[in-house]
Amino acid sequence: MAKILIVEDDLTFCTILEGFLGKKGHEISIQHTTSKGIAALVHNTYDLLLLDYRLPDGNGLDVLSSMFENGLQIPAIIMTSFNDVRTAVRAIRSGAFDYITKPVNPDELLMVITDALGRYTKSTKKTHTLTGFISGNSLGSQKLNEHIELVSPTDMSVILQGESGTGKEYASRAIHMKSKRANKPFIAVDCGALSKDLAASELFGHVKGAFTGALSDKKGQFEAADGGTLFLDEIGNLSYEVQVKLLRALQERSIQPVGSTRQVPVDVRIITATNDDLLSSINNGNFREDLYHRLNEFKIQLPALRDRGKDLAMFIEHFITLSNAELGRNVKTLSPEVLAIFERYDWPGNLRELKNVIKRMVLLSKTEIADTDCLSEEMTLALNDFRWSSDLDLKALNESNERALIEKTLITVKYNKSMAARLLNIDRKTLYSKIEKYKIE
Repeated sequence: MAKILIVEDDLTFCTILEGFLGKKGHEISIQHTTSKGIAALVHNTYDLLLLDYRLPDGNGLDVLSSMFENGLQIPAIIMTSFNDVRTAVRAIRSGAFDYITKPVNPDELLMVITDALGRYTKSTKKTHTLTGFISGNSLGSQKLNEHIELVSPTDMSVILQGESGTGKEYASRAIHMKSKRANKPFIAVDCGALSKDLAASELFGHVKGAFTGALSDKKGQFEAADGGTLFLDEIGNLSYEVQVKLLRALQERSIQPVGSTRQVPVDVRIITATNDDLLSSINNGNFREDLYHRLNEFKIQLPALRDRGKDLAMFIEHFITLSNAELGRNVKTLSPEVLAIFERYDWPGNLRELKNVIKRMVLLSKTEIADTDCLSEEMTLALNDFRWSSDLDLKALNESNERALIEKTLITVKYNKSMAARLLNIDRKTLYSKIEKYKIE
C-alpha cells in the first residue's frame, strides 16, 4: 500500500481516482490547488504524487519544484488534458517520473504507478524525509550531523546558532523529521518579520475584539503546531513583553490568546535559531536569562560554508540539480575556472548565497557547463583577484609551507595527532581543521 497525494481541481475526476486507487489498497489524500498541495508536502510524507498540469493557482510543475526545493525525492506523475509534447518534455526535464494524458486509462495509470513505486528505493525514502538538509563529510558537518541524530528523538528544546544562510531552518526540519513528531505539523516563524504590536497575536492567537482590526478569533502558531514542532527563527528579535509570555507558555505548556482569559493546552517542541550570541543580548538586557536557559537544553552550532571544505562540491551539485528542476534547464557542472573561484571565495552569505549564485548561472548558461560569463558582478571581481594573484600570492605561499610542516610532523610522530599538535604548539581542534583544509590524508 502506498500513500498517494493527488493535486487535481476536477472534483469528479478526484472521486474516480480515489475510488479506483483505494480499491487497489492505496491511501489517498487530495488537494485542489497548487498552494494546498505544497502545504500538504510540508506537513505529511507521501510515496507518490499525481499532479494535474493545469491548476487554478499555477500548475503541477510548481508543486514539483517546491518538492525539490525542500529536498524531497518522491516520484511524481503529471496529468493533463492537453496532449502536448512540449508539456511532456518540460515535465520530464523538471524531474517528473512520467506523464499521462486525460482521459486516463486505468490500466495505464496503474502500470505507471507500479513502475514508479518499484523504483522508489529505501535510500530514496530516507532522502525524502530530510527536507533539503544535506549531510556533508567535513569535520564540521560530521559533528553537526551527529548532534542532529542525537537530539532528534528527544523532546529537548534546541538552539541553532550560526551565520545567516548556514541552513538553520533546514536543520530544524531535519530534527523534526527524525523525531517522534514527524507526522505532526512543523511550523516556522520568522520572529524578525513580526511587528512588535502583533507578535503576541501571531504566536498565541487572539479573540474577536481584542484590538482594533481583530474582527474574528484567530489561532496562533502555537496552536497550529500542537503535537509537532515550532521553529522560531531570529528569536532574539522578540520584544521583552513577548519573551515573558513565551516563557510562561513553555513553563505551563499552555497559551493565553490575546484578549482572552482562558488557557489553551499545547504540546509543542521548540527549536529556535539566532545569528547572534544570545548571551551578549542577556548582558545587554535585551533577552531574558531565564528564557534562554529554558530554550537552551541543547545548542547546535552550524558551520559556515567557508569552514566546510570538501562539502562545497556536494552543495554545488545539489543546487545545480534544484535549479535545473525549477528552471527547466540541463546544466551538468561548472567550469574548472568557476570552481577555482568558488573554492577561494569567502561566501559571506553561506549556503543561501551559493544557492542564488548557482541558480543565476544555470539560468544564464547556454551550454551544459556554466562558465565565468554567467557569474554575477561580485563573483567577477573575485575572478579578477584570482587571476591577478595566481602567480604571486603570499597567503598561498604561507599555506604551502604550513601544509608541508604539518605533513612532516605527522609522519614523524606516526600520525599521533595529539603529539603532533603539541609539537606544532597548536590545539587538536586547530590541527584537525588544518588537516581538513589542506586535505591531508
